[in-house]
Amino acid sequence: MAGKDRDRFSTATRLRLLGEQTAARVHRSQSRRQARRSRLTGRAAFLALVVCSLVVALAYPMRQYVAQRGDMAEQRERMAEAEREVERLRDEKARLQDDTYIRRLAREHLHYVLPGEAGYTMIDPRASERPRDGDDAEGRPWYSNVWDGVDRADRP
Repeated sequence: MAGKDRDRFSTATRLRLLGEQTAARVHRSQSRRQARRSRLTGRAAFLALVVCSLVVALAYPMRQYVAQRGDMAEQRERMAEAEREVERLRDEKARLQDDTYIRRLAREHLHYVLPGEAGYTMIDPRASERPRDGDDAEGRPWYSNVWDGVDRADRP
């Protein structure tokens, strides 16, 4: 029986030793995982800090870059508009060199007539229907607007 107890004791001892060894392996494995996790967490935190720093450092220059691109596009549009206006004014200047064009403008705007011609001014029959509050300058010759302005300025 002593041999049997020794075998059973040895089996129990073996199982206990195996359990302790397994527990030690599990403990070492968990320690390594925790160490690895803490290293990865520290690395991840550092990487996140670096990325955030880069984003903060580049955010203002990128915003300025985008804003300046918009300003440049707006300035190009203004330049194109100014070029169109210059071209229109050049055309107008060329037309003003023509005597017939000047005569036509004088007839239309200043109501000039050539010697021997009779000038007629038509009065709009609906003119009396329009309200005359002094601000209605549309449809009247420029000189009547000037005289109305002089009259209003002379009033107290």
